[in-house]
Amino acid sequence: MANTIHVDVVSAEESIFSGEAEFVVLPGEAGELGIYAQHTPLITRIKPGAVRIKLPGRDDEEFVFVAGGILEVQPKTVTVLADTAIRGHDLDEAKAEEARKQAEETLRNAKGQLEVATAQAELATLAAQIASIRKFRQKR
Repeated sequence: MANTIHVDVVSAEESIFSGEAEFVVLPGEAGELGIYAQHTPLITRIKPGAVRIKLPGRDDEEFVFVAGGILEVQPKTVTVLADTAIRGHDLDEAKAEEARKQAEETLRNAKGQLEVATAQAELATLAAQIASIRKFRQKR
C-alpha cells in the first residue's frame, strides 16, 4: 500500500471528507501547497480555492471547494478547518454566477468602507469558486 496521510476537511456545519490520501494540494496563504505523508508540521491560513485529495490506488481525486480557513499539518494527519466547504460534485456554476452578479451589484451600491470591503471579499470568494468549478469540470 502507498505511503498515506489521514485527511480531515471540516466546516462549521459538517465533516466534508475524512480518510486516507496519497497527497493533498490546496491554496495556502503564500501559494499552493502540496502535502505528502511525513510532511513537516505546519499551521497556515488557506485562501478560497480547491482542495484536491489524491485517494490511494485510484486515478481520480476528491475535490472540495473551501472559502478560506486554517490548515494544520502533522506528519500523519492533515486537518483543514474551512470557513465554508462544498464537495466538488455539489457545486453549481449557475448559482455561483448568479451570486457573483448579486455581489457586483452590492459593490456598486455600497455606501461605506465596510460594505465595500465585504462585497469585495464576497466577489473574491465567488471568483475562486467559479474558477474551481471550471477546473473540476475539465478533470472529469
